[in-house]
Amino acid sequence: MASRARNKLSARQVAALTEPNVYSDGGGLYLRIRASGRSWFFIGTLDGKRIELGLGSALDVSLAKARERAAEIRAMLIDGSDPRAERAKAKLQKKPVVTFGAFAMELLDDIEDGFKNPKHRQQWRSTLTSYAQPLFAVPINEVTTEQILAVLQPIWLSKAETASRLRGRIERILDAAKAKGLRVGENPARGRGHLDLLLPKRSKISVKHHPALPFAQISSFMATLRDRPAVAARALEFVILTAARSGEVRGMTWGEIDLEARVWTVPAARMKAGFIHEVPLSDAAMAILAGMKEEGLKPTDFVFPAPRGGSLSDMALSQLLKRMERPDITVHGFRSTFRDWAGETTQFGREEVEMALAHTVASSVERAYRRGRALEKRRDLMAAWAKYCSGTEN
Repeated sequence: MASRARNKLSARQVAALTEPNVYSDGGGLYLRIRASGRSWFFIGTLDGKRIELGLGSALDVSLAKARERAAEIRAMLIDGSDPRAERAKAKLQKKPVVTFGAFAMELLDDIEDGFKNPKHRQQWRSTLTSYAQPLFAVPINEVTTEQILAVLQPIWLSKAETASRLRGRIERILDAAKAKGLRVGENPARGRGHLDLLLPKRSKISVKHHPALPFAQISSFMATLRDRPAVAARALEFVILTAARSGEVRGMTWGEIDLEARVWTVPAARMKAGFIHEVPLSDAAMAILAGMKEEGLKPTDFVFPAPRGGSLSDMALSQLLKRMERPDITVHGFRSTFRDWAGETTQFGREEVEMALAHTVASSVERAYRRGRALEKRRDLMAAWAKYCSGTEN
């Protein structure tokens, strides 16, 4: 806390001081004189940390008024209140009331162009309107932990993935409101160290995994898949051979492929991790591209177009699996098939496998590894995988 000595200055002294410096009136109150002007400020401590607050220009605020403001702040600090938060609340009270629902919809209008596809836009809106409706009429600056818990608890265990996404979306909305000066204090939707202490623990059994084909069955599956003439079948073949995500393949254009270098470069905007991803292409993957290549194609044309134009839908490949009478597996699960094969039957390192799956490599050593022979090592990995898929290497 500030020094006990107070009222060191007089009004006459304040008027006479001209030398740029900081002058103490005691009790945490100071006069700062600069070439640009004169102002009052207060220095104190809260929870052992130094805080500083401006009290206004000395041209507009008299010594007596500055002492009144300093006394109010000292009283708050003695009570354990944060005067900065009180100021922010006072400002909020002067602003028009904005509800959670109105702010959330306005935020979505502002940010939805950054979503990777229309499905993500719809998911954001539908999740909020379906499950967070009780929050919509609440002023954005009054949303509490209790209100958020009331929204999450009914679905926390029964719809675990939806509940987790909903919590994250509410957290982002409240963070944005704070950034715009519509909220103060901690975010009540914060998970770690806050809501995770108040919500029931989920059993690890409830964690969703994508059903995958055992790698020992991949060659027979691929043989059946190659007999199907549809574009969706060629796209699924390519997904399996490259260990890529379905969306990355369905959105692939001819401009992303270097046929001479035998490399497919996926732009950062289309990658889950937000980084450019280079995929070395095996002979089998190149053969699929050769079969899809036609005269007059533009770089912006999709490699695997839908029958009526545009890209294949996210349901096209999953419906193909159903037609093949394989409802027990998922498209995404083939990435697990690839990983299990690489880990259990090959000597390739974890770095190559993780990079082939476009997972973020965390350590600085592993990031440096990317700049070395990673692409060529992955080329060998994908060639070995293609041979295994064809049944010529077991």
